[in-house]
Amino acid sequence: MDDYLNLFVEETSFFNRIVLGTFLPESWWGPLPHWFQGWLRNYIGGVLLYFLSGFLWCFYIYYLKRNVYLPKDAIPSNKAMLLQIGVAMKAMPWYCALPSLSEYMIENGWTKCFSRISDVGWMPYLIYVALYLVIVEFGIYWMHRELHDIKPLYKYLHATHHIYNKQNTLSPFAEAIWTANIHDCIHAKVWPVMGAGYHTIHHTTYRHNYGHYTIWMDWMFGTLRDPVEDEVKKM
Repeated sequence: MDDYLNLFVEETSFFNRIVLGTFLPESWWGPLPHWFQGWLRNYIGGVLLYFLSGFLWCFYIYYLKRNVYLPKDAIPSNKAMLLQIGVAMKAMPWYCALPSLSEYMIENGWTKCFSRISDVGWMPYLIYVALYLVIVEFGIYWMHRELHDIKPLYKYLHATHHIYNKQNTLSPFAEAIWTANIHDCIHAKVWPVMGAGYHTIHHTTYRHNYGHYTIWMDWMFGTLRDPVEDEVKKM
């Protein structure tokens, strides 16, 4: 069993060397505990991906495609984007803690994980992936909904994010890679994806469209509000 668990440790150590070894002298991170190396790798990688995806997406939709996807008065101010960056940077250490904890649990044999697809087979692997995505959708839907329904949680954990409640205050910097997509205010109309059209409604009504990747949980639990239907009603 220990030999098998070492496969996971070797894998995370490999990623640690790639990220930490690229940006920091080994004398800085080498003596750190393995779990902390993992957290630091996730933090550095998360910050880099956040800024890279945010800047590239902003450059594309606000400058290269200016007035194509959004009218000029719908582009958020630099101040709004800087505020969103500040909120994201405060949250980033906590975002990085969950995958770091997951790695620790896997490496210590507290979970039922497989190092290779061949250990379980393609069909069970695909079933597990589908089941995982359903669990993620269900979990994030209810976590997000409870952040709104339980007043102390909303006040101390989520209210800051919802100061961006108009189209011209939301930007790709309102969180990270996938959430850059749902906060850019561009409705891609790809069913059943929870795109920016749906999530912009969430930021204006606070009571609809809690889902993460798809609209299915909102449809199942009666909180779905369709942006196309909203536009028809406004006409």
